[in-house]
Amino acid sequence: MSMSAGWYLRRLSRMGPREVGGRVGDAVRRRRWRSARPAGPSVTGARFTAVLPAGTIAAVPPDAAKRLVAEADRLLSGQAEYFGVLRDDMVAPDWWFDPKTGRRAPFGYAFDVPYRDEDTVGDIKQIWEPSRHQYLTVLAAAYAVTGDERYAERVAEHLRSWWAGNAPLRGVHWTSGIELGIRLLSWVWIRRLLDGWPGAADLFERNPVALRQIWHHQRWLAAFPSRGSSANNHVIAEAAGQFAAACAFGWFPASARWRADALRSLERELRGNTFLCGLNRELASEYHGLVLELGLAALAEADAAGVPVPATVRLVLLRMTDALAAVVDDRLRPPRQGDGDDGFGLVVDGAGTDRWASLLATGDAVFGRRDWWPEVPGSDVRTALLAGLVNRTEPSVSRPASRPAHFAEAGMTILRGPGGIWCRCDGGPHGFLAIAAHAHADALSVEVRHDGVDVLADPGTYCYHGQPEWRRYFRSTLGHNTLELDGADQSVSGGPFLWTRHARSRVLVAHASAGGTARWCAEHDGYRPSVHRRRVELTAATRELRVVDEVSGPRREARLAFHLGPAVTADLTGSRAVLTWTRDGEDRSAVLDLPERLSWRAHRGETDPPLGWYSPGFGRREPATTLVGTGVTDGTEGFTTVLRFRG
Repeated sequence: MSMSAGWYLRRLSRMGPREVGGRVGDAVRRRRWRSARPAGPSVTGARFTAVLPAGTIAAVPPDAAKRLVAEADRLLSGQAEYFGVLRDDMVAPDWWFDPKTGRRAPFGYAFDVPYRDEDTVGDIKQIWEPSRHQYLTVLAAAYAVTGDERYAERVAEHLRSWWAGNAPLRGVHWTSGIELGIRLLSWVWIRRLLDGWPGAADLFERNPVALRQIWHHQRWLAAFPSRGSSANNHVIAEAAGQFAAACAFGWFPASARWRADALRSLERELRGNTFLCGLNRELASEYHGLVLELGLAALAEADAAGVPVPATVRLVLLRMTDALAAVVDDRLRPPRQGDGDDGFGLVVDGAGTDRWASLLATGDAVFGRRDWWPEVPGSDVRTALLAGLVNRTEPSVSRPASRPAHFAEAGMTILRGPGGIWCRCDGGPHGFLAIAAHAHADALSVEVRHDGVDVLADPGTYCYHGQPEWRRYFRSTLGHNTLELDGADQSVSGGPFLWTRHARSRVLVAHASAGGTARWCAEHDGYRPSVHRRRVELTAATRELRVVDEVSGPRREARLAFHLGPAVTADLTGSRAVLTWTRDGEDRSAVLDLPERLSWRAHRGETDPPLGWYSPGFGRREPATTLVGTGVTDGTEGFTTVLRFRG
């Protein structure tokens, strides 16, 4: 997806003078770097000292180690999966090849590569993801757990291949700072986990090619940080990766400066990207997880290196962890809100390890759990490794005494009912910063689960680049459980990661009673001069969820959508839908009474235009039923929807 001149003008309009000046400086620097590529400083006598404390590997739970080794064996066989695409070529990967489109990215000066253009480059996510080298951290962890040198040798083989084929500033792997930052973090952990292998020093600190790559990665990150309206999770990944490398690989004349600058950026951006309540300002749950992982990994490097960190770093990470514990459902699933691309900060676990349980387990190890936290079943490798490095300190700040349900700044309210009924109500800001890059046009949407099963589902993300019609659908108003007027989105899109007008929402009532009737009410102005107001009530005694939509202002064409989860089947008759699904071998059901003033139709797996889809993860989609009611608003009578759970 190449960007038009109009897109660049719209993007420029969302920048302030300081950001514009910074980007002009970046452009000048890129031009200068084209012909001035220093080899990097000469390093002698480098030693790696950021090792795991004694006993850390022994603390890895046996079942987690077993899953890790099984995954490592699959990787050794050359098999891997990225965003729904199975690969069997990972014994000797082509670092520039996209198996999804069959294209190979062009070679050349990094900043000349049109990485957004799928026709030229291929699906850039498919190319970038293996080069984050997180599958190599899995292999390195398997070596640390087993001592089997096959894992270490494969890691060394692939790193040497990557370094040889991706010279500094050449090609697609040098175009995006988040990729460089996460890759540096992977290299730190690879070196740490391979510390007992005889070839580790020859692979890293005694290898001039490795030293050159590490130096150039940090030089790049110091020169081209994400700026202004783009300073979201990317800038945190950049700072965390550079900080980790400057701590663990502090072998260069600039290491102390890089470390100090990265720590200042990390502290500033963690605060800037996080509400005081602990939720991520992008209002995209997967990026909450990514930022928390990156922050915890950076904290581990600081403590391992004896680098003091500002108290605010630990405080933000503590608040993020408490917030995550507060919003997950009974199966530890967080909201499906905003964009998500399956991005991880640090991967050392095998398949089947629950990401969110792992984060809460790490939070318990680092900060201590609260009594109201949900129980965390299972085990993981990462918690033991991070806990071995982080200095556990008892927080000196007050923490919630009971489970929070309403997060005022974020506009998120969680209503809970008996039997695992969980309902997220969205009355928050449209997104983060001027471009709201990872926002969806989902104001006043609801997301409802029963015992962890999506009943009224947020359909997810599916894709970023290359498929504009699908990108539009999955972040559209019609693609969420809310009301669309006159066939338009509540907020105006200016591109795949750009919104030029943001709907403004405000929560009027948030009373999340646990035993009686929980109530929520909010409104937004995205359809000016009309105002859409929604009331939601969850009555515990009757297990009934009531949603009332009201629109003030002139008569408008309306479409009200309810997206069902992929496990749910619907028998629609008139304005009543009987919903059925199975959970743990037990049949479950609910009745959805829809507004009779609207004409209802079920859609499933339609492509022209897209409607009736659910994305379980980035790059994957599957048909799911969407119920759409069409009609008109009259400014007086609202639309009432009632969901009743049976049994």
